[in-house]
Amino acid sequence: MREVIFIKQNKEKWLEYEQAIFGKIKKEPDYLASMYIQLMNDLSYSQTYYPKSKITAYLNYLAVQTYQNIYKTKRTDTNQLVHFYKTEVPLIVYQYKNYLIFSTLLFLILVGIGMLSSHYDESFVRLILGDHYVNTTLENIRKGDPMAIYQSGSNWGSFIAITFNNLSVGLRFFVYGIFAGLGTLIYLFHNAIMLGTFQYLFIQEGQFTSSFQGIWLHGAMEIFSMVIEAFAGFILGASILFPKTFSRMESFKTGFKNGFKIYIATVPFTIFAGFIEGFITRYSQSMPDILNYIIIFGTFTLIFYYFVIYPKKVYKKIHI
Repeated sequence: MREVIFIKQNKEKWLEYEQAIFGKIKKEPDYLASMYIQLMNDLSYSQTYYPKSKITAYLNYLAVQTYQNIYKTKRTDTNQLVHFYKTEVPLIVYQYKNYLIFSTLLFLILVGIGMLSSHYDESFVRLILGDHYVNTTLENIRKGDPMAIYQSGSNWGSFIAITFNNLSVGLRFFVYGIFAGLGTLIYLFHNAIMLGTFQYLFIQEGQFTSSFQGIWLHGAMEIFSMVIEAFAGFILGASILFPKTFSRMESFKTGFKNGFKIYIATVPFTIFAGFIEGFITRYSQSMPDILNYIIIFGTFTLIFYYFVIYPKKVYKKIHI
């Protein structure tokens, strides 16, 4: 069957499903279940004969939204918070996985630009980080304690201040997406360039290992969270720029809701990263190297698995 005929035969049905998903009238669980089966049949057909078509992506989107609505209307004893992290967020992440790829690649490119700019322009580091910070860091390196800046303040005071600051930064990544994604892009540019410059300062001074053990002890989770928060902002921005078959307002509401859920999902990771920075990073130079690397790669693996590997597993599980 030609794609145009397939669309023509099913268009009215799909529009009715859209109303069932996003309309004001509540539908019974049995109706949603039947609708989900029909959508999965159409999606399977479309994936077989039109794998790269926009209609396949559209049907996949409707199927995911229907599945989420079934869980909302279905009476269950499952803890809602558990369901949120175990099923709802992974499905949203998988649904928008291309935006996550975009956010990650853009972040890596911008960090690389920060490092290259620092390499070829000696004044760039001071321009980005400021004279006071650079002078203080260089003085700490000369004293043999390059990570001394993380030892200031009390454990609890540092943990609370750092965590609230990082939560605020993450919220900005998301909220700035309301400017059609441009605000998130500019904010990501600023933070990624700063990170690249900051890391290169230590490389330039021959302190890469010390900086890796100090910065990335908490940064493995904190910085990956930043990429995810930018991802949430780009979802919000894309909902305004690309409403697809929905009204721009309906698309915006969906994009805001899904992007905010992803931001909320990063909160535990941000808090954990703040705890590490407040209580553990200050001892990075004195702790055994093996323990240091276990924390770095362990925390990175945890957040990478949850936002990259696990969503695909959840998606495959419900589409068997």
